[in-house]
Amino acid sequence: MSNRSPSNGLCSVCNGPKLVSICRGCNKLFCIPHLENHRTSLLKQVENIERQLNDHEKQLRSQQIKDKLSKEIKQWEADFIKKIQDVAKIAQSNVERSTQQREKQLHDLSTKFKQEAKSAKGDQHLSERSISSLKGQLDDFQKYGNELLQMQLIKPNPNDVSSIEIKMSDMQVQPAANASPRGPANVANGSNEAVLQRRLSRENILSPSATDPIHDSTPSRKELSSKYPSMIFGVNEHTNQAIKSLFDNLMLLPPMDKRGPMSGNCDYETRQMEQFLTHNFGFQNLHGKHIVDGVRSFVLGKPVRSMSPGKVLSFPENCQNSFQMKVEEIQRWQSTYRVYADKYAPGMSLDFLQRALQGKSNDGDEAFRMKFVVRISTCPILMEFDGKVIPRELKDDWPDRIKLVSVTGIDFAGRKHDVNDIRCYIRNWKEVFEVDHKKDMPALMNERDFALRRAGKQAELDEKRVFDDLKRMTRLRLRACDEEGVQIVVETGIGLGVFSGRQLGIDHKVRQLSARAVQEILEKDGPSYKSILAVVFALPVFNQSRSHERVPDTYDDFVNEFRTSNYNGRIPVLIADQDMHRLTVAIARRGYIVSELNPADSHGVFGEYWQNRGPAVEEKLALTTVGLLVQHHLINEEVLNPKYYKLIDILT
Repeated sequence: MSNRSPSNGLCSVCNGPKLVSICRGCNKLFCIPHLENHRTSLLKQVENIERQLNDHEKQLRSQQIKDKLSKEIKQWEADFIKKIQDVAKIAQSNVERSTQQREKQLHDLSTKFKQEAKSAKGDQHLSERSISSLKGQLDDFQKYGNELLQMQLIKPNPNDVSSIEIKMSDMQVQPAANASPRGPANVANGSNEAVLQRRLSRENILSPSATDPIHDSTPSRKELSSKYPSMIFGVNEHTNQAIKSLFDNLMLLPPMDKRGPMSGNCDYETRQMEQFLTHNFGFQNLHGKHIVDGVRSFVLGKPVRSMSPGKVLSFPENCQNSFQMKVEEIQRWQSTYRVYADKYAPGMSLDFLQRALQGKSNDGDEAFRMKFVVRISTCPILMEFDGKVIPRELKDDWPDRIKLVSVTGIDFAGRKHDVNDIRCYIRNWKEVFEVDHKKDMPALMNERDFALRRAGKQAELDEKRVFDDLKRMTRLRLRACDEEGVQIVVETGIGLGVFSGRQLGIDHKVRQLSARAVQEILEKDGPSYKSILAVVFALPVFNQSRSHERVPDTYDDFVNEFRTSNYNGRIPVLIADQDMHRLTVAIARRGYIVSELNPADSHGVFGEYWQNRGPAVEEKLALTTVGLLVQHHLINEEVLNPKYYKLIDILT
């Protein structure tokens, strides 16, 4: 504070005419008493500021910032190490599990090979077919063995871990010169730990080959922690997060019950469906009449179109947890029936389709033509393959999102109706089957099945023609699904079980070609799809050796084909040892429009032998879905309405 010499004036405090002095700092006039008061006030403010500074110094000394931050760094280090140790334990567990699985597969292959080799040595009719089969098994063993030998780790790069930096409002202390300059990380927010967790929590630690140039096609994410065998392909950083989440959830579904009531004789389930149809629709078999040989014909006393739309039906009857549906829903599902056919397949026409879908296709050319026909409609699932009905209330909308795709596959079972499959795809069929020289076709050993030569040669598959036709069939059904708005396609093996030619020694090659055909079409056509987001293969593993051990089959062939071909399509793929119905229902419940595949017979009749009490997959679908109501020509009039048939060009 400073002031000038006293002079007469008015005090700024008491406003009295006294002898006053001016404060140079404030530029105010004060009388002598008030000037002293003003000075005292200013001194107190200085002391108060000094006191605040002292308080801040004491606070800083008590906090010991350096020690506090050092402790945080040590704690971060400990947590960091713990996370690495946890991930290392998971990796070690995955190594043990994966190697054990491969070793078990090799053991199964070795056991099967030795059994067949021993049997072949004692067979007086030893043929080239047996030798070819053994060579194929040897190739499989070598392939699995090489995959085991080439198994390596894909480890996170420790140099990718960001350095710790110290951030202060408007200034930043730079990291050491040799640290990885990957961006700032606030000490308090633990972002480095998040980075480490993201990088190390990926469970694609194992790969058949660390030198694989396309890591995006390597099995990834959670397949190693799935509740059943499953593998993912085509998932990468560009994949929709919702699809990744969907796959993760599907792999956590309970494993399929493979020994349930649907695994063998389905007498109970058949009677259940017959009773449902009889009670609600007046179902009655026509005595002595058949749609095709062995397929009983029937009529409905109460056609669906004649019933009250608001009537509520329950499947099964008198069951507390039943699947409920209204007649108007069934009518709506029936109206979605569509047929897609390859317009360039020889002989394809609307008239042919209308006749074939009544079971009136002839042996040979017409049966062969059905490979290039796809039938699709909304078709809710009533129960899974464990035989347990799925409860459904009328307010539930997930059933409306399920479509059934009925298609015919290649058939090497050697039956009269599908004679062209033998003549067109097996070059040396005359050396494999007994020959009816009058008809220039394989000779029949009964009314349906062809007779194999006792010492016939190994079948020579026309691989190019098989592969080309498999691609046409795949392109057609996926195009149909895409046109019908299907978002998730659930496929299964078409003609890859008893129809794949196991008795001819060609089943392994047929499965390989089938997997390769799907893989190639997905890579070529995937970018053009308007609706399809992902494909799921439901390929349950049933094969066991005599010792009840796992024997490689369709699941393994598809996994191996997608792996070795380095699948890099835009459409993500999940291959699962799982119930097709369980997968489809789970997908529909998550809000997706989903299709599932029905391996149909070339006669064109839905469900065909569904009343025979020992059905294959097609017949099981008739017992576990509303397929009979929506795709059988004797129940749904739309099946025979040509205006719903579409002949499309799949060559462009």
